[in-house]
Amino acid sequence: MRGSVVITGGGTGGHLKVADAFIEEFNKRGIPVIFIGSSNGQDKQWFENDKRLKATYFLDTKGVVNKNAFGKVTSILNIISKTNYCLGLFSKYNVKTVISVGGFSAAAATFASIVKLDCKLYIHEQNSVMGTLNKVTSKFATEVFSSFIKTSIIKDYPVSNEFFDLGRIRDKVNTVAFFGGSQGAIAINNFALKLAPKLNDMGINIIHQAGKNDYHRVKEEYAKLNIDADVFDFSKEIPLKMQKADFAVSRAGASTLWELCANCLPTFFIPYKHAAGDHQFYNAKDLKDKELCFLQREEELREEEFFNAINSDIHDISKRLTSSINSNVVALICNIIVQNNKK
Repeated sequence: MRGSVVITGGGTGGHLKVADAFIEEFNKRGIPVIFIGSSNGQDKQWFENDKRLKATYFLDTKGVVNKNAFGKVTSILNIISKTNYCLGLFSKYNVKTVISVGGFSAAAATFASIVKLDCKLYIHEQNSVMGTLNKVTSKFATEVFSSFIKTSIIKDYPVSNEFFDLGRIRDKVNTVAFFGGSQGAIAINNFALKLAPKLNDMGINIIHQAGKNDYHRVKEEYAKLNIDADVFDFSKEIPLKMQKADFAVSRAGASTLWELCANCLPTFFIPYKHAAGDHQFYNAKDLKDKELCFLQREEELREEEFFNAINSDIHDISKRLTSSINSNVVALICNIIVQNNKK
């Protein structure tokens, strides 16, 4: 494959997990990878000292959405400046391929790939509702990959192999896991605490990711209820937590949703209602329409619906989840990119 590959995008964990999957696959193939992200967001935490990368660049870029007129103009001018900077990097490293995983971090390198005529742009859209940047740039892309867009030639999501490796078919519910993300989700935390006494009476164990902001309150509430729950704020062992569970309650960000699918874990989704374009609801709805999950909005939460869910045919859902996602999607996408690069 000619030249180096640029992986760009991030800001949040969902984008960065996908970036990490691409970095790992190209690294296996001996293809040099450069990561271009932002100094604002989580990008540095993920990749600043990553030895798999030939080089890393974290640009002082910020989003344009939800800003006033002055803020928008300032951000746009900054993106133009950083786009010119990226063009210089592309020449330095002989970049012929750019893969954008979305987020404001991707703007400068993505626009640079469009301006540079001998450079191919590929986009991975994680969500059911396309992000603002991807809407603008997708018409210039050689391919847009998505697990939700019907025209995508590969309709799967990059998920770490450990979620597949630790997956299993569930037969009945002995343990319920509540996943609100590393930041936590008050709605899920409160719902879990309401359900906890009855779950405890039923002999069902509880695993609960409460998030760093609400961890102490949640931990104390379980103590008051005299319930011995596995409560944590953040863990790098989420695949193991999923493996122990027979049913989950979760937000519906794309990464988490597909990780749960890979693990064959039946899930009751409670989407984050302020997600851009209500994408978490539509992410989960895509699965709900195939009868592969349960779904309720925060404002409609009812305990009765939850208990109906855990008493349903868990085995059937878990079994059908095994064919909901492909385990080698990153390799398949990279095959297409490498082949196109030879043309």
